[in-house]
Amino acid sequence: LAAVLVLAALLLAALGVLQWYLARRFRRILNPGVLAAGVCALLAVLLGGQALSASADRLHGARRDAFDSVVALSRARAIAYDANADESRYLLDPERREQYAQAFLAKSQQLYGMKGASLDSYDFGLATTWKEYRADHHTLDFGGEFARELANLTFPGERAAAERTVDAYAVYQRDDRRIRALVAQGKEGEAVAFCMGWEPGTSNAHFGAWMTALDQVTDINRRHFTAAVRAGRFEATGLLPWTCGLLLGAGALILLGLRPRLAEFR
Repeated sequence: LAAVLVLAALLLAALGVLQWYLARRFRRILNPGVLAAGVCALLAVLLGGQALSASADRLHGARRDAFDSVVALSRARAIAYDANADESRYLLDPERREQYAQAFLAKSQQLYGMKGASLDSYDFGLATTWKEYRADHHTLDFGGEFARELANLTFPGERAAAERTVDAYAVYQRDDRRIRALVAQGKEGEAVAFCMGWEPGTSNAHFGAWMTALDQVTDINRRHFTAAVRAGRFEATGLLPWTCGLLLGAGALILLGLRPRLAEFR
């Protein structure tokens, strides 16, 4: 936009210098053609500046309000699937259970991070901080991708969808603790069935509900991002033909204005 304004200023300055030269050289106060060309150029500058400014505002809003959320939620989805895989590996590889348990915790912290949380304290911390947030939406005593989304709520229905996502996440986290408790009790078969089955009430069923909620809030942001980009493109291209037409008209008027003066040299 700054470069366009500089070029526009140079164009108007050139037309002004041309008008001054014609007045001085041919003793004419004003050249109607060049004067009209200046008006056309000024209108082209105004239209072009308006189009670029509106388009830039749309694109900036699309990035800040929608795209940043899409990125955070897409990262959350990838982390979630990786964490779910760590939970399954925890059951399938007894010799490395502690490693997979810590990997699951690390990914949980990336999603909904709380300082100093462990697997034993995570559920209580999540319930406490989430209750505080629901009571006061300005209280974000947690970090991670969910916090990034909750700090950037913009569109109708987005808050409700985001909160449903965290509610579903909390259910999935409680399932994880149940799986580990069953393993500790020596009920590994029951733990495997609960972790890897898809029947209603199992961990995978709750994981699917969490992913559905996550996809819904992502889709809200993605739709608004697409709409904002489309609107910005339309605002830029809608005025472009008029801007080009005015610039071509300015060029034609300059030629018409100079033609009588050039004829005097014949």
